[in-house]
Amino acid sequence: MMRLSGRARSAMIIGGQGIRSRKLRTLLSMISLFLGVLAVVTVQAGLEIANRALLSDVELTRGRDGTVVMYMPPYEVATPIAMDTVKDRSDAVAMINLEAVVGEPGVTPVNPGGSPFDQPGAFYGGPSSPSQQSQDQGRPTGAAIAVRLVGLSGDIRQFRPFQTDSGEWLDFSGPPELSPRIVLNREAAKGFNRFRVPAEMRMSGAKLNPTPKIVGVVHDADYGPVAYVRADELQNWVSAAELGQMGVSLMLSPTATGVEQTLRARLIAQGVDKDTIYRESINSREQFTDQLGLLRWIFFGMAALVLLIGVAGILNVGLATVGERVEEFALRRAVGMPRLLLAGIVLSETLIIGMLTALAAIGAGVVGLELAGRVLGDREPFLRDVTFPWQAGVAGVIAGLAAGVLGGLIPAIRAARIPIATVMRA
Repeated sequence: MMRLSGRARSAMIIGGQGIRSRKLRTLLSMISLFLGVLAVVTVQAGLEIANRALLSDVELTRGRDGTVVMYMPPYEVATPIAMDTVKDRSDAVAMINLEAVVGEPGVTPVNPGGSPFDQPGAFYGGPSSPSQQSQDQGRPTGAAIAVRLVGLSGDIRQFRPFQTDSGEWLDFSGPPELSPRIVLNREAAKGFNRFRVPAEMRMSGAKLNPTPKIVGVVHDADYGPVAYVRADELQNWVSAAELGQMGVSLMLSPTATGVEQTLRARLIAQGVDKDTIYRESINSREQFTDQLGLLRWIFFGMAALVLLIGVAGILNVGLATVGERVEEFALRRAVGMPRLLLAGIVLSETLIIGMLTALAAIGAGVVGLELAGRVLGDREPFLRDVTFPWQAGVAGVIAGLAAGVLGGLIPAIRAARIPIATVMRA
C-alpha cells in the first residue's frame, strides 16, 4: 500500500484544517474553478461520445475496421463466380444491389429514385436507373415504394453489425423460398408503415413479379429505404445474366486471403481485367480520429481559457490568504518548520480544493448525461444507452489537480520566503 511520508501527511492535515477554518473562501475558490473543470469534462465526454457515435454508424454502413471489401465490374461471369466462391463460407459474404419497387404496377413510386420519405424528390443516388426514371416520367404517383434491394449470400452482420428493431434477420440455413423474405431498414419500414401498398415486387431483370414477405426491421444507418434478401431467392426470379449486369461486391474477414486469391484467379481466367477488380481495407477509426483531433484541440483550447479563469480565482484567494497568515507562517518557521513543508501546506490546500472541484464537476457531468439520455433519447438514438466515458473523468481529475498546482504554486513560494523576523510583528 502506498503511504504518504511524514512531511507530506503533515502538509495535507494542516492544509485540510486551513480549508475547514476558511469555508467561505474555499467555496468561492471552488465556484470559480468549477466551470473550468466542468468545461474540460464536457469537452472530453462530448468528443468520446461523438467518436463512438461516428464509429458506430460507420460500422453499420461500411463495416468493421479490418474488413476487406472487393468490388467487381458488371461482367456476366463475375456474379456467378463470386457466389460460387463464397458459398457456405462464414468469412466472406457477396452482395448484389438492384432496384426494386413494391406496390402497384404502372405508377410512379411515392419516393422516386428510392429517396427518403421525408425528403421526396431529393437526390439520393438510389437504385433507379436512367431507363427506369424515363419510364416513371408521365406516370401518376401511386401506391408503390422504391427500395434498394441488396441480395446477400450469407449473414453480413459479422461485418456490419445491424441492430434488430423488430422481427428476425434472414435465415440462411434452410433452402431458398419462392416468396422472397426481405428485411427492411428503418427508412423503408417508415414508408411501409405510412403507405399501404400491394404485396407485389418488381425487380429489374425479372420476368415475373414475386410476392415478398417482410420478416424483420433493422437499423443500418442508411438514409434511404433498403431491403435485404437472400441472393439465392433472387436467383429464382432474376436470371444469372441479369444479375451479372448489376455488379457484385464482397466483404471478407482479414484472414480470408485464400478466398480473395481464389476469386481473383477465377475471374482473370474468365477474361476479367485484373485492373477492374478493386480492393480496400476498412480503417475508419484512424480516419475519424484524425478528423476529430483538430476539433479536440480547438474545444480543449476554449476549455483551457475557462479553466485559467478559475486558476486566477484560486491564485487571488491564495495570495490573500498568505498575506493574512504571514505571522502564522513566520512563527512556524521560528519553531523549526522547513520552508518546503511550509510551501507544501499552502499547495496542499489548493490541491484539495482542485480535487473536490473535479469530483463535483464529474458528478455534474454524470447527472447531466443521464438527464440528456432520458429527455432526448427518443429524438437522438445515440443518447439512449450512452454511458459516461471514463476518459472524461480522468480529464476532470487531471484538470482539477493541474489547476490546484498552478493556482497554489505562487502563494506556496511566497509563504516559503517569509522571513522568521516577521514573527516580531505578532
